[in-house]
Amino acid sequence: MRCYLAEFLSDPRVVKLPRFLWLPLLHGVVLRSRPAKTAEKYAQIWTAEGSPLAVHTQRQANLLKEKLSIPVEYAMRYGEPSIASALQKLGDPGLVVPLYPQYSESTTQSVADAIPASARMVHDFHDHPAYIGALAANLRRHWQHHGRSAMLLMSFHGLPKRGGAVYEQQCRTSARLLAENLALKEDEWRISFQSRFGFAEWLQPYTQPTLVELARSGCARVDVACPGFVADCLETLEEIGITARKSYLAAGGREFHLVPCLNASPEWIAALARIAAV
Repeated sequence: MRCYLAEFLSDPRVVKLPRFLWLPLLHGVVLRSRPAKTAEKYAQIWTAEGSPLAVHTQRQANLLKEKLSIPVEYAMRYGEPSIASALQKLGDPGLVVPLYPQYSESTTQSVADAIPASARMVHDFHDHPAYIGALAANLRRHWQHHGRSAMLLMSFHGLPKRGGAVYEQQCRTSARLLAENLALKEDEWRISFQSRFGFAEWLQPYTQPTLVELARSGCARVDVACPGFVADCLETLEEIGITARKSYLAAGGREFHLVPCLNASPEWIAALARIAAV
């Protein structure tokens, strides 16, 4: 965990503080305490197969390979399997598809930094009809099995407000298009941003306070979807499914439903094939 966090938090695309200020703080303070706390969170969502993110991503890659009948490898931006190892297996990658629907410098552009300049890359698919359709199908399937709340909260990963304008606009576009596909009224859905880190102002409204507000205002049941994540991971399963759920219930909410991410749903694999056909 310490090695992963060191690689992740050393990326200047992720933390944009001056290196001479940030690196001593990272290695002298953050990496002395955060790895243990993060490991405790991972322990709550770990499966017999391993990390949910790795399990779902590998399944997506295998299913896409079957569907397209071409070589497909998956990689993690930080940790293993690395982008470098995946590129070595493929030789000529042909196309790189970062699995971030909405573009940001700290995610998509960071992937671009790690691949050859000659490689083709999908920069975003936040408004791709197949992506929106897969999200809608996923939600309808969840509602068919669990019923539907009067409120759908769409929680996206947060970013510092400064420099996050393009990302925020794309998140709001994705949310609006999904709401339109589901024929939701304006008072039946909201958008929020999670995973705040540090002391800077991040994109708002924040997810956890929004859930508390909904509970205190009399919203007895809430459905939470995370359209910015195509696979369930720490941010969805622990941050939303455990921590945010506790806050909502403690504030008076009675029923909390976390909608699974796209994972290996057939609609998502079909959408990914269309997105890759650029």
